[in-house]
Amino acid sequence: MHMNWPDIFDLLQWPAMVVTVVASWCVASRNVNKRKAGFWIFLVSNLLWIIWGWTAHAYALICLQFCLAAMNIRGVMKNEDG
Repeated sequence: MHMNWPDIFDLLQWPAMVVTVVASWCVASRNVNKRKAGFWIFLVSNLLWIIWGWTAHAYALICLQFCLAAMNIRGVMKNEDG
């Protein structure tokens, strides 16, 4: 079975979804280190969704991911403070 690039990129939505769920789980933790890791994991998920969105021409999703990435960066900074 031969897969072309669009098919491979289409599969990216599944790891992106899993990474997003893991990040959500971590951010909801009472443990500060897990919460910090969750925001970084969310940034990875934002990147994965942007890549998938670009190949799927899902430009609203890409815009959403940039907005969410900004909030995740804010979360990283707020957790570093205390």
